[in-house]
Amino acid sequence: MKDKIFGTLQKMGRSFLLPIAVLPLAGLFLGIGSSLTTSGYIAEGSMLYKFLCVLGDCGDAVFSILPLLLCTAVALGLAKKNKEVAAISAVFAYFVMNMANASVVNNFMDVETLQQTPGLISDFLGFTNCMNTSVLGGVIMGYIVSVLHNRYYNIKLPELLSFFGGLNFIPIISTIAAILLGSFMTLIWPAVASGIAALGIAVAKMGYFGTFLYGFIYRLLIPTGLHHVFYLPFWQTAIGGSAMINGEMLYGCQNIMIEQLRMGLPISAEVGRFYSGEFAMMMFGLPGAALAMYHTAFAKNKKKVKGLLLSAALASFLTGITEPIEFSFLFVSPLLYFGVHSVLGGLCFMAAHMLACGVCNNFSAGALDFLLYGVILGEERTRWIYVVLIGIVAFAVYYFLFKFLILKFNFKTPGREDTEEAVRLHSKKEYLNKGKLEKSAVILEGLGGLTNIIDIDACATRLRVRLQDGSRVQQDLLKQSGSVGIVLKGNSIQVVYGPQVSNIRTDLEDYIMQIEEEKKEGELVNEA
Repeated sequence: MKDKIFGTLQKMGRSFLLPIAVLPLAGLFLGIGSSLTTSGYIAEGSMLYKFLCVLGDCGDAVFSILPLLLCTAVALGLAKKNKEVAAISAVFAYFVMNMANASVVNNFMDVETLQQTPGLISDFLGFTNCMNTSVLGGVIMGYIVSVLHNRYYNIKLPELLSFFGGLNFIPIISTIAAILLGSFMTLIWPAVASGIAALGIAVAKMGYFGTFLYGFIYRLLIPTGLHHVFYLPFWQTAIGGSAMINGEMLYGCQNIMIEQLRMGLPISAEVGRFYSGEFAMMMFGLPGAALAMYHTAFAKNKKKVKGLLLSAALASFLTGITEPIEFSFLFVSPLLYFGVHSVLGGLCFMAAHMLACGVCNNFSAGALDFLLYGVILGEERTRWIYVVLIGIVAFAVYYFLFKFLILKFNFKTPGREDTEEAVRLHSKKEYLNKGKLEKSAVILEGLGGLTNIIDIDACATRLRVRLQDGSRVQQDLLKQSGSVGIVLKGNSIQVVYGPQVSNIRTDLEDYIMQIEEEKKEGELVNEA
């Protein structure tokens, strides 16, 4: 039961990545459009000004429909077959849920009383006085659609109603479920909204320690892949704070940040507390750890690990993709990860909050986001210089602390392994060449073979696979295929490859399809 819940949360977390993947582009449009049109540098009414307004509005549109995107993505990600049917059914269901919600509010409830609770009801997607269930409503609706889809996608109805059976039944049953959920939400959501607001107030009252806990827990969850589930409520609900801007009450640090960008306001410290410290950790701290691992590598191995650690450090600095570095020491020394890195990460968040930094991001805290949401917006709006100062300190602390602990306890970080073969296990360029097998063949063998695979998915850096039997996994083969880390829990496995994982997944799926086609051709020949 525990493994099943964990597996569902993992799949839900990676489902979030599909809509989240478009946020950097939307944020780029919104950031450039808003920052340049509110800076006073461009004449209002000019062609360039109008173009930038269009750019900003297009970016804002993505954030406005994020609950709908998440609803669709969850249904798509959790559906086992015919995913496109689940996705379109989720779209139907989401609109019907909000229509039912708004209709019940307008016909059966006291709207004026509900309006006394700030942010509880609003006009949303054309629905008047709809309860603002935000991303949680979208995720819940998407999950319900996926459950109904997986159970009824092949349902058989009496012959008279057979047209409505099978896949055609899914949007029908989803619509009925949406009416029930939307109506039920009117009963429970006021209490849920009050609870979320209270939790947000509690986090705010915890002050700097609350910010430390956020950063600490965030890093702790990275190996499990559940960090997306953790941070999204802070971004999109009152847990991440509330603010009155231009007469409108906004909830969630991301929503507040977007409005502050649009209005040309300084990015408040209460928003930046959930973002700014990550830049210091990713752009400075982890590269410092990479340098420490290079300097502590055995002399004969330094040349071999130099490229590995340099590419990992650059990925962390430029794009904020940290798994290649983190997984290079996570398994050889959990102390370095959970006892040092996670704590230092939390301290980076806390230090940035203490200095009222307001540098935000919409994907990850690399140099590209730092320029867009920090430097371009200006020091007076973001206090980005203080993030750099924190980062310099973080680089030094990471470097000297990692170097001391690696040498003190003889941790087997890259380049310090007992055998030459072990050095190759951590190299992205090396993979098993036994029998001239290609990389996909090695990965497939490492996963226990074709018959051991239930489904394959991927997030930004990890290949995520559900297996028939986790004990059949051969981790050495997966490491030799270029993996920098492996998380095996029950019959679910995450294999960390870095940003190129999307291509690896596609190659693996193509290879599996080729095997299946060759198998079918062989069966036809035998029958003939």
